[in-house]
Amino acid sequence: MKSSKSVYTYILLIVGVIIFVNLLGDRFFLRLDFTADKRYTLSEPTKNILETLKKPVTVTAYISEELPQQFAQLRRDFREELIEYSNRSKGKVMFEFINPNKDDATEQKTMQEGISPVLINVREKDQVKQQKAYLGAVVHYGDQKEVIPLIQSGSAMEYSLSTSIKKMTVENKPKVGILQGHGETSLNSLAQVMQSLLVLYDVEPVKLDEVSINLMNYKTLVIISPRDSFPPAHLGKLDEFLAAGKSICIAMNRVNGDLQTVSGTEIKTGLEKWLETKGVRVNPNFIVDQNCGTVMVNQQQGYMSFQSNMRFPYLPVITKFADHPVTKGLTSVLLQFASSIDFLPQGGGITLTSLATTSDKSGTENPPLTFNINRNWQQQDFPRSGLIVGALASGRLSGNMNSRMIIISDGDFPANGEGQQARQIQPDNLNLMVNSIDWLSDDTGLIDLRTKEVTSRPIDQMDDAKKVMLKYLNFLLPILLIIGIGIGRYQSRRNLRIRRMNENYI
Repeated sequence: MKSSKSVYTYILLIVGVIIFVNLLGDRFFLRLDFTADKRYTLSEPTKNILETLKKPVTVTAYISEELPQQFAQLRRDFREELIEYSNRSKGKVMFEFINPNKDDATEQKTMQEGISPVLINVREKDQVKQQKAYLGAVVHYGDQKEVIPLIQSGSAMEYSLSTSIKKMTVENKPKVGILQGHGETSLNSLAQVMQSLLVLYDVEPVKLDEVSINLMNYKTLVIISPRDSFPPAHLGKLDEFLAAGKSICIAMNRVNGDLQTVSGTEIKTGLEKWLETKGVRVNPNFIVDQNCGTVMVNQQQGYMSFQSNMRFPYLPVITKFADHPVTKGLTSVLLQFASSIDFLPQGGGITLTSLATTSDKSGTENPPLTFNINRNWQQQDFPRSGLIVGALASGRLSGNMNSRMIIISDGDFPANGEGQQARQIQPDNLNLMVNSIDWLSDDTGLIDLRTKEVTSRPIDQMDDAKKVMLKYLNFLLPILLIIGIGIGRYQSRRNLRIRRMNENYI
């Protein structure tokens, strides 16, 4: 048997190694990232931004202390992220942490900086109570300032930091024009899209009939939900824009669904005929999909009336996306009265790519039609699969220069609305619209950060076999582990007893 002196030596050696490793960890920062999407590794766009800094950047993190575990982890992650930023920028990124809850003066200063408190749930003595906490940061570059009101985990943290720095350091922002004059969605109805775009671009309304307008000043033109006709002269200007190597992003409706009159009709603007010359046909039909959104319906039961959500296949939920920077990381986009897209035969020079498609159980219906909210949908109502709703056309779309164009067959998916009709759109609806414009307009690659982190992997989209497997795996695995450990301990003790019975055992 080993002597007690040897045991003490081993214990002291282990303690010494642990202390030495901690001292090295304090002096040298190292983080290994084993996540599938490398969400804790700085991306190439971020590295490029940091390597080109001309002046120091100061990040002041206003994060409360003594928070529950998940928020304390957020504080540690943010500190580690800033250490990587500092190392990569060769010390040009400096940071400090301030506890806003320290005293009233510090809390007042935090709110003056533009960071508001959030309420978080804290469990104490089997009771849940709400606690006020600050989880924001302020980024300074020279005399400029950007506020991150709420720090999020994962790659969203890197995206917030990098875009804040990029916004202050970029000298000449690319211009993006939002087309107006043909019944398009107004800029006021695109609040979330505008908020995201203004970080990196100068966004302006553009009217093609204005004599003084110079389209060549814009990197990308955006056309969202036009309702009126495009005169030939305007379509000619779009051709000239593409011929100069520029890009166009189009979100258009070929049909109009009106739930007030429960009717569906076709929309013609002339844009659809122009797109056919580029190899893209947006069909005048309504897509129906078994994977769909819901509408609120008034129902009567006896003397009682109530509202309930009913599935409405005319609102397809898109979950199938191409492996492309525009759609990478997207999980669920809700469309409203979308239409199918077909690719037409074209000569050389134009490449057509599908970006987003419907589920395996979908179909189409042609207008005019009347919506039946209470319709009992059957499997035979969804005979088709993989209908294209988002497409990319690239190459010599007009003239001899290469240009790019993204077409999405629903013009309402990125709109917030105005006044009492205003609403928040789904995160991936926003991401799809902004990603499209980013990819067409920006060469820095920050687009990859917005959707780098997968936000959800819904179990309801798995097949039944996988669901059953996960169910039994979750139930049986802990039991099997306990049984395995028990068998291992029993076998170990049995072997020890056998060795002790050996006359040569010491």
